[in-house]
Amino acid sequence: MHTFIAGSIIRGDGMSTSLNYLEGLARHYALRAVMHDREGNIGEAIKFYREAVKVLKKILKLYPDNGLLHVYREWIKQYEKRIKDLEALRSRMLLPAQAGNDVNLDIDDFIVTEKPNITFDDIADLEHAKRAIKEAIVYPTKRPDLFPLGWPHGILLFGPPGCGKTLLAAAVANEIDGVFMQVDAANIMSKWLGEAEKKVALLFKKAREISRNGKPVIIFIDEVDSLFGTFSSEVGGEVRVRNQFLKEMDGLQNKNKKDFIYVIAATNKPWTLDQAFIRRFQKRIYVPLPDYNARLQMLKLYTKRIKLANDVDLRKLARMLEGYTGSDIKDIVVAAHLRTINELFDKYGGKGEARPVTWNDFMEVLKDRKPSVNKDIVKVYEKWYEKFKAL
Repeated sequence: MHTFIAGSIIRGDGMSTSLNYLEGLARHYALRAVMHDREGNIGEAIKFYREAVKVLKKILKLYPDNGLLHVYREWIKQYEKRIKDLEALRSRMLLPAQAGNDVNLDIDDFIVTEKPNITFDDIADLEHAKRAIKEAIVYPTKRPDLFPLGWPHGILLFGPPGCGKTLLAAAVANEIDGVFMQVDAANIMSKWLGEAEKKVALLFKKAREISRNGKPVIIFIDEVDSLFGTFSSEVGGEVRVRNQFLKEMDGLQNKNKKDFIYVIAATNKPWTLDQAFIRRFQKRIYVPLPDYNARLQMLKLYTKRIKLANDVDLRKLARMLEGYTGSDIKDIVVAAHLRTINELFDKYGGKGEARPVTWNDFMEVLKDRKPSVNKDIVKVYEKWYEKFKAL
């Protein structure tokens, strides 16, 4: 059981977490929903889609300044639409063979209508990733005449959760003024035979139409391992979807076509992807834990709109936060600031101004905040990078 309190969650064991935990919880519910959806358990699928929506709405409420709000809203829209479709199917009690023709394959639902408000300048550090993305996407889009041999159309971003992979993808669409299409397991997979493959084909068909009308397209696949990873328990549906996707990716490499379509995939588990899938991504970029300079840059970015006391030494704090992800660091700043707000309400009923955030506020938060990524898993990422890196 979980209780939501002012930007954090108090779990049954008394431990508190915040944004990172909420995002993981939403993803967990969404994947459970997809599993039941594919197996035909309509009631369970509806239940878990609703839980995912509930958590995502909680994120919107607690973190109104989060740069990924447009992504969360799009997920909510897609999950609520799937709930509506499933409820309609359940009410009509259609058989699978009949229902296949009734399921809505409107690919416009994949398009994120709210333009991402993230740019490369908003992302601390990750200069190697920004450079690789500019070479693969930004430069070819602006000057295709300089690339007679073509350019990469597939970019794989991998690394620990909370280090900026999704932010990078969102920023690209803004840098090239492109159309951003969001794909995940919940909005692409289906239990109806053949529907998921059709969605993949229609997704790329729509992208080609947009591109030929003068707009570049970013197809972003978050948690790509949940869609295209290899698992011992996978069934024919997953294999067909993966094969259809690989076929579409091959089509993007046609030198006679100058479509500005780019597939950016993000994963926390690159080792689950098979070799055929990895080969389609000419750029494979490791998004690591932030180093000292990146942590300092993040702290300056996240604290620029709050008042800090004179005793706060961001350089010292950046050194102390070695091993923390970018998401961890943001949560720490939010939690420290929240201490001043709680104090304002407890002592003054919410009247007046909150005091500046002090060094002690940060130290109190760090007593209960450990890095969300284990050091051992970082070594696994680095080993995989050495084997498959392609900048």
